[in-house]
Amino acid sequence: MATYRIAGVQMDVKIADVEGNRQQMADYLNTTVENGAEMTVFPECASTGYCFESLEEAMVVAESVDGPTAGYFEDLCRRLNTFLVYGFLETDGARLFNSLNLIGPKGRIGTYRKIHLPFLGVDRFSSMGESFEVFDLGFTRVGLHICYDGSFPESGRCLALKGADLLILPTNWPPGSGAAADVIPNARAMENHTYFLSVNRVGIERGFEFIGKSKLSDPNGHDLVFENHSRPAVFYGTIDPSIPRQKKLIRVPGKHEIDRFGDRRPEKYSAIVSECVPSDDRTP
Repeated sequence: MATYRIAGVQMDVKIADVEGNRQQMADYLNTTVENGAEMTVFPECASTGYCFESLEEAMVVAESVDGPTAGYFEDLCRRLNTFLVYGFLETDGARLFNSLNLIGPKGRIGTYRKIHLPFLGVDRFSSMGESFEVFDLGFTRVGLHICYDGSFPESGRCLALKGADLLILPTNWPPGSGAAADVIPNARAMENHTYFLSVNRVGIERGFEFIGKSKLSDPNGHDLVFENHSRPAVFYGTIDPSIPRQKKLIRVPGKHEIDRFGDRRPEKYSAIVSECVPSDDRTP
């Protein structure tokens, strides 16, 4: 199976400046395509910013899945013959979602709505998404999730079970999330035997300084690229989809063989989907 080249853009974002952010992303996209990237990934809420103080304020810059920003990037991806993932705020009637759009040369392929919502920024006012989805691009299969979703191993596992070769996690990691940025991509990549791309933003927005630390991890959980700093950066990596599709790893034939999917025991995992007892109510 052929390999392909992807890019991540660790960028600053200006809150509520959709036009300015969109132009900045377009400039980056032209650069990544010129450097051979077949798909480029931008951070969570890349077109809008994140630290909104109310639902009403966020709704001013929110768009439908096929709104002006989607149309702008559809035209650009068609002209550049490339794929793009970017974060935006989605409006659906009276509801607001923290979403990703996946766009290719033939238009919008799909949208993902964030499921795990922390008490932080615009997520305080956002509605919860419905399901995890994997999108087949022909040359590879990608699973989309956003920031805090990555803190729940079930998210990556659901996407991997649906056939994802690459788990994509656009983020807005602030201070306090350094350990998450350091280890989550590697752990999720290793435990699911997939590639994992995390793309964080940088800059300061309403008192929150975003920490960067974007990375691409291989299916064994090793760093392929790690932008271990809080400066803008464009980084590239090469993906071979045939590697994550081989879940059984034979390290020493007949002596050391690992099958992370075949060795699962779902019948033993009922506690994962049962209702949790609040910690304050637990008996010591």
